[in-house]
Amino acid sequence: MRRLNRKKALHLVQELDAFPKVPESYVETTASGGTVSLIAFTTMAVLAILEFFVYQHTWMKYEYEVDKDFSSKLRLNIDITVAMRCQYIGADVLDLAETMVAASDGLTYEPVNFDLSPVQRIWQRTLLHIQSRLREEHSLQDVLFKSVFQGAPTSLPPREDHPSQPPNACRIHGHLYVNKVAGNFHITVGKAIPHPRGHAHLAALISHDTYNFSHRIDHLSFGEEIPGIINPLDGTEKISVEHNRMFQYFITIVPTKLKTYKISADTHQFSVTEQERVVNHATGSHGVSGIFMKYDINSLMVTVTEQHMPFWQFLIRLCGIIGGIFSTTGMVHGLVGFLVDIVCCRFKLGTYKPKDVSIICLFL
Repeated sequence: MRRLNRKKALHLVQELDAFPKVPESYVETTASGGTVSLIAFTTMAVLAILEFFVYQHTWMKYEYEVDKDFSSKLRLNIDITVAMRCQYIGADVLDLAETMVAASDGLTYEPVNFDLSPVQRIWQRTLLHIQSRLREEHSLQDVLFKSVFQGAPTSLPPREDHPSQPPNACRIHGHLYVNKVAGNFHITVGKAIPHPRGHAHLAALISHDTYNFSHRIDHLSFGEEIPGIINPLDGTEKISVEHNRMFQYFITIVPTKLKTYKISADTHQFSVTEQERVVNHATGSHGVSGIFMKYDINSLMVTVTEQHMPFWQFLIRLCGIIGGIFSTTGMVHGLVGFLVDIVCCRFKLGTYKPKDVSIICLFL
């Protein structure tokens, strides 16, 4: 009984077979079929390899939402070299809430030489070349996001030589924590003096002939520092011929959450516009000589997420490639064979028709 039940079950399964087998004695192989099969298998292999490369590729997805975090502090990372001695200049931040953050809270004044060494100059030229490419091809920013911690360091390399001249510039580097409101980071003549009614710098005892706000921005970023990310002002160098010159940078900051397969960090992207002019009160160009970076924070936050093709989608696409090519080549091979048979049959009919006519004539 058990054997009969097994045979019935096996017979029922065989009846449901959607892939019936053809005996080899009924199968005929041809040269044309072998050629088409070879082409089909080669195409399948090439497309499968290309699809595997697509499966390994990742892309960045951008999502936008309102930034609701107003209580936390914003980190300002600075590395600027000014062509004046450190005792002549001062740096600080003043925001719209009239809160002053002095440079002594996190910045370091280091006497250096303004001219770069050969290795440093090559580094700066390379950085400026990357900046120009980023302005032309915005998709390169996604490559930088995905290659964090793998690219070359974005900080200025140390000098490989020992200059014989004494230091003639001041490098201001470090970081400050400011309120998440619009503010103004500036470097001007004289040290900052706290004042109950405002903000002032002690510049009365400094001669105008010593003013020289030629500067180089080796690094400027907001939020968490991420190695490998290049910011819009990195590598910028401005040379001033006049003593009383004002450099202004208007910065719009966008809070950004970066989520890749290598890192998850809270950083800030920003865009910048520049303006510079000579301060001359006689001609109506008023102001204070120095470097002014006026920043404003956007109310929208961007979440940048690195995405990858799911494995099940890769399998579906792979099956579609194999099945589609196999079916298409079979249909094309059958259609070509059908057309060839029709042409050959017509040719044969046209060849034997005169002979048949002549035989009928003889019988007549």
